[in-house]
Amino acid sequence: MDIARRSKYSVTFYEPSKAYDGYTLFSVAGRNDVWIINMQGQIVHHWDLPYPAGEYGCLLSNGNLFYQGSVPIEEAPLPTFGGIGGHLLEVDWDNNLVSKYDDLYHTHDAQRMENGNFMIVRYVPVPKSITSRVRGGIPGTEHEGTMWANVLREVDPNTGKVAWEWLAYEHLDPESDIICPLEQRIEWTHCNTVQILANGDILTSFRSINTIAIIDKKTGDIKWKWGPGELCHQHDPTMLDSGNILVFDNGAHRRSSGPSYSRVLEVNPKTNRIEWEYKDNPVYEFFSGVAGGCQRLPNGNTLITESCLGRIFEVTLSGELVWEFVNPFYSYWQDQHQNFIYRAYRYGPNYEGLKGKKLTPMRFNLLNQLYGPSAFEE
Repeated sequence: MDIARRSKYSVTFYEPSKAYDGYTLFSVAGRNDVWIINMQGQIVHHWDLPYPAGEYGCLLSNGNLFYQGSVPIEEAPLPTFGGIGGHLLEVDWDNNLVSKYDDLYHTHDAQRMENGNFMIVRYVPVPKSITSRVRGGIPGTEHEGTMWANVLREVDPNTGKVAWEWLAYEHLDPESDIICPLEQRIEWTHCNTVQILANGDILTSFRSINTIAIIDKKTGDIKWKWGPGELCHQHDPTMLDSGNILVFDNGAHRRSSGPSYSRVLEVNPKTNRIEWEYKDNPVYEFFSGVAGGCQRLPNGNTLITESCLGRIFEVTLSGELVWEFVNPFYSYWQDQHQNFIYRAYRYGPNYEGLKGKKLTPMRFNLLNQLYGPSAFEE
């Protein structure tokens, strides 16, 4: 077998005959950089953005980068909440600004729509009359007496006009959509994903209630939801061409006596049956208690982001590891020196957004790039 093994960081494992060839895009929490690497782990493109990553960036089919940046903690209205965002940008290949939208209550995820609008997730307070009825969570842990949920909002980034919105607390059931008993009641939903489906509906994820759902964008009704009893604070559900849904099941607060572990599931929304599962052996070798991502690749493999370890890896349908990358770039973020990656994406050589682009390995001042300037400051 033609297998490449390298150092502790960058590409540590690569089997070219089984991996999906392409370029992997990722950003690092607390840094202003977005990187594209080739299969050998060499940097072939780099953006230096005006804001550190709030969550992640992705490459659009027009070759532009859609990026979610974060405001400083001291400017965030809810500084103790997860997924602080605030800045949504589209920039071209050469780092020039195309469009921008600011919202201090933006959190976790957003998607740039085909019409140029942005579909965003943002925080919104829950009315007191509903808060008192929401079950679960640790009693008395609301944020200064207020429970928060999320709103999905379509906005025109140029005018700020709201084209559509969906308030979670208007459509969830306080009796059955129950907060995990080990979570605080500061949030009912903790929405971490918004994906617009081909028919216009929206696939989303509510971490605090261990639920993924499909929302009818025309009516606002929840057409399907699934997860309690199976999912544990999941992230990044995506609709596959088959109609099944791929999701990163974090495994935090898993109801078992064994070790904590993460897994990736493929569920059939017509039957609610799990059609495919990836977990490590032993299971505790793969675990990210927060964040995490999964992408089904054209050859049937799955690219997985193990966020807390800064690890991106690719497995076959049989669970065989065929590519692994450990992020060598660090930042000082949330009082920790870390290499956290929220979500990564692989793009094939023929991806529309890469056509005509220069993708040759680049050189950097690695001392500064690996650890970030803050690592050397008093």
